[in-house]
Amino acid sequence: MNSFRKPSRWLGLGLVIAALTLASLVAWSQHDWRRGERDKRGGVENWGRDEELPNDTFTFARIQYDSRGGSWRGRGKWSIDYPESDLNMSFRLQQLTALKVDPEGTVLNLTDDKLFHYPFIYIIEPGELTFSGDEVKALRKYLLTGGFLMVDDFWGEKEWQNFEREFRRVFPTREIIELPLEHEIFQSVFPLKEKPQVPNPRTAIQGASRGITWERWDAETPHYRGVYDDDGRLMVIICHNTDLGDGWEEESRAGEWYFKEFSEPRAYPMGINIIFYSMTH
Repeated sequence: MNSFRKPSRWLGLGLVIAALTLASLVAWSQHDWRRGERDKRGGVENWGRDEELPNDTFTFARIQYDSRGGSWRGRGKWSIDYPESDLNMSFRLQQLTALKVDPEGTVLNLTDDKLFHYPFIYIIEPGELTFSGDEVKALRKYLLTGGFLMVDDFWGEKEWQNFEREFRRVFPTREIIELPLEHEIFQSVFPLKEKPQVPNPRTAIQGASRGITWERWDAETPHYRGVYDDDGRLMVIICHNTDLGDGWEEESRAGEWYFKEFSEPRAYPMGINIIFYSMTH
């Protein structure tokens, strides 16, 4: 049974944004490609929290984890694209929808007691991820009591094999299935005609003339896989051979072409679909 209290404002969210089309996204904020001076928020606009209804606030919750090698800006791979990606997605949710959104987001360990305050969590770059025994138990409990996990930004078979091996420690026997394009998660707010593949800006620019949007030779096909609980609730979506987080992070840094080609029609619609679905199912 779902133990999470999900914000009541999600009940009216579909009515607010269902009329939007992908073509209208360009008008989200008459996008300023140099949106403010760079600051600790990366130039992302700020807004006040709703103190009157704190339990009706959505918080983008990123998971911190250990990895076998490498770092990003002196931190672990869990922090890639942070904080701009989380802040931009939170800003777009606040701007586009009726939902009240925490402007800061949060970073958690799976073993934090407050994990169960957040019905949606995000793990990025799991290609070298390792879970401790306590993290395995905590993630299993979180998902089986109504939580939702989104996994993003890893490419190729080697990284998939690592993630699958670690995830099998959480659920040794649950099936990981490819979600068909007809699944509601691709159609819940923005109807998508294909499974979006979002590369980093460098790959996007270098591959533009050849139509290449994959970052590795064995990552041509984007995969969106899911795991269900015993009641048939989708509790995990695994976005493999794509990097939605880059589409959020780079919208104000990579220029108008990248925004119009990847952030606007692919990364944000898919991200909003996933969050909307996770909060209404």
